[in-house]
Amino acid sequence: MTAVWENLVVDARDPSRLARWWAEALGYQVITDRPDEVEIRRTPETLPGLVFVPVAEPKPGKNRLHIDLRPADQEAEVERLVDMGARHVDIGQGDVEWTVLADPEGNEFCVLAARAR
Repeated sequence: MTAVWENLVVDARDPSRLARWWAEALGYQVITDRPDEVEIRRTPETLPGLVFVPVAEPKPGKNRLHIDLRPADQEAEVERLVDMGARHVDIGQGDVEWTVLADPEGNEFCVLAARAR
């Protein structure tokens, strides 16, 4: 028997706000919005979801796990996400073909170039 990937859990100072930011960024919808957890998914039936849970302390350092996004147009997607409140960050990535951004609470993620055809 194998396990099914249900969710990725993200600690957040403001789970509802951060979940709504990621829902807009990914084209997801809020499935559950409670004080102790906010879940977003592409559709209510589609797994995995992202679950945002409250924490009191700020993010301590670089993420140990992050999301990679692969849009059709990297430059346009980076611009859209920055307009939504993401910011460019340098985590020592050097000169690479992807862009590293951080969400409004500082969680790093990458925006990759389009796949070569």
